[in-house]
Amino acid sequence: MKLRQALGGKIPKKDLLNLKLSFDTVGSIAILEVDKGMEKYEKRIAKTLLELNKHIKTIVKKAGIHEGELRLQKMKWLAGKKTKETIHKESGVNIKLNVEKVYFSVRLGTERLRIAKQVVPGEHILCMFSGCAPYPCVLARQTKAKEIIGVELNDIGHQYGVENVTLNKLKNVTLYHGDVRTVVPGLKRAFDRIIMPLPHGADDFLDVAFSASKKGTIIHFYDFSDEVDIPITTKEKIRAATKAAQQKVRILQIVKCGSYAPRKWRVCADVQVV
Repeated sequence: MKLRQALGGKIPKKDLLNLKLSFDTVGSIAILEVDKGMEKYEKRIAKTLLELNKHIKTIVKKAGIHEGELRLQKMKWLAGKKTKETIHKESGVNIKLNVEKVYFSVRLGTERLRIAKQVVPGEHILCMFSGCAPYPCVLARQTKAKEIIGVELNDIGHQYGVENVTLNKLKNVTLYHGDVRTVVPGLKRAFDRIIMPLPHGADDFLDVAFSASKKGTIIHFYDFSDEVDIPITTKEKIRAATKAAQQKVRILQIVKCGSYAPRKWRVCADVQVV
């Protein structure tokens, strides 16, 4: 039975028609988004959702927007097991995380596989802003990359990442805790592929990516864009960064990889250093 149908009789029809009932599932946790003015129904929605989905053990709701340098989002517990930690299964790996303490998007699962399909055996890969290591873990499992290095500023995210590498018994992943502006130059390396999964403000770090590149390096640059501005604003950010760094690149493609609001998209630009 669909959630809206199950709520029939529990919530007035006029309000039920206006309720936002979509949700993300991360492991055994369902994350609701409750519109302002509809909070009085959130407990009823949460309990009904638990009854309908036996694999879901915890219901939380978004209690704020992504904020700060670490792009974290407050979550309010509504029903079920009182926890914000779970293990999410994706593309053959287990990803342990706390949904409030770590930036993680379940909606990027398909995008991570898209990147994996591009990886050539033997590649050396750098993942900036690696979080709890979903990209490194998926790429390690799904490709024949020689080496995958991740760098994450959030201490809690880094700790989960290290745990996830061990949990999945991955041998070719190394994770560093710290600011990419400090860590990446210290590696004194050039990579075959660089992933930048930080949609908000990643263009401020393109110079760091260029410093760890060589001719032929592929950079996956993530950005947020209004639908009407795709691909114009993303191209403008890349051109501004390349001009400042005196770096030549070729934009191979710009793809949509998930909406985050009405007519607003997360996009990825696949860029090759030339």
